[in-house]
Amino acid sequence: MTDGDLEVFLSLVERHRGYMYKLAFRITGNEQDAKDVVQDSLLNAYLHLEQFERRADLRTWLNRILVNSALDHLRSLRRRPDVHDPRLLSDVVDTAASASPNPERLVASADWRRQVSAAMNTMSPLERVTFTLRHFEGRSINEISQTLGIGNNAAKQHIFRAVRKLRLALEPHWSGQ
Repeated sequence: MTDGDLEVFLSLVERHRGYMYKLAFRITGNEQDAKDVVQDSLLNAYLHLEQFERRADLRTWLNRILVNSALDHLRSLRRRPDVHDPRLLSDVVDTAASASPNPERLVASADWRRQVSAAMNTMSPLERVTFTLRHFEGRSINEISQTLGIGNNAAKQHIFRAVRKLRLALEPHWSGQ
């Protein structure tokens, strides 16, 4: 790889870094984990840059590398739960738009974030990733299937199980409203 290739790669990294971090954070639910996943993904992309097909979309290629890195990271955390203390997914459920939310609304929003975070922490890594890609990123079933290298039916099943877990976790809270 030449110095010119490195410069091109670095400019592409700069362009996609923010998006990659947001996606990694949504998947991992933790700031440091998201940073680690992005760093691993970019290193992996750099090391395998010669495998990138120039006719393909770079963002799609980077996205697939990132999702695979995030899955590996989540799986490693499940094997060693003692090394990870997940923080709340404060960015997952946004506070409803308001010019000046009152204290009750802020408390309710924080409570919803805790509930969603707890529900997402019960999901398997594939459920969490497919749910995030479908419901936060707006990806189609076909895009999710291609990104993860699984069939459409498998992607649908993982999303279905994730939604069911989320509903079950939020149902007591929801019915109390």
